[in-house]
Amino acid sequence: MFTGIIEGLGTVTGLRPSASGQRITVDADFPLDRTKVGDSISVSGACLTAVTIEGRRFQADISPETLDKTTFKRAKIGDRVNLERALVLSDRIDGHLVSGHVDGTGLIRAKQSAGNATLVTIEVPAWMSRYIISKGSVAVDGISLTVNTCGPDRFEVSIIPHTGKLTTIGLKQNGAHVNIETDMIGKYVERFMDAYPKDAAKGETSKVDMNLLARTGFLNT
Repeated sequence: MFTGIIEGLGTVTGLRPSASGQRITVDADFPLDRTKVGDSISVSGACLTAVTIEGRRFQADISPETLDKTTFKRAKIGDRVNLERALVLSDRIDGHLVSGHVDGTGLIRAKQSAGNATLVTIEVPAWMSRYIISKGSVAVDGISLTVNTCGPDRFEVSIIPHTGKLTTIGLKQNGAHVNIETDMIGKYVERFMDAYPKDAAKGETSKVDMNLLARTGFLNT
């Protein structure tokens, strides 16, 4: 589990096929003290497991599923990536709970200045946008951001100078692909409601009602 508060940047220094997946080598810009083989590291928003660590360099295996869902299928030597090591439960959670399980990719469609911030508009598939709400949280390349506005196929976020300087979002131009992880709460709510299907013949809009909430312990009776 991560917070979306990026620790620092790294550089992709190695890429090679590994069965039907890939082995990636990353050189971190900061010391990987107390990081050991088997630990989770968020690399531009994707949770990867370190399989080797030598100083500031680590390697991780990327599964076919992760390749399919993330920007790693377009990765090349020299790419800069956002890095965050796994959350320690005694730490403050300054961003939001991020699993590192990327839903898919988005496309930067516009960047414009607004005072001291940069407004970034990101296009996403319609199926993904249903989990993105105005003033909710979203992880873009692993960065915890607040959604300003959203529509059927895009959303807008504000990038403050600090975030633009310390993460890759400041380097990305229009047309760049980014990893997107939507807030997990919306997915759980949808799953919960799907467990109680609608009955259109009876004119029901949802099986989730006050009686159900009381029976499942959400309300005191």
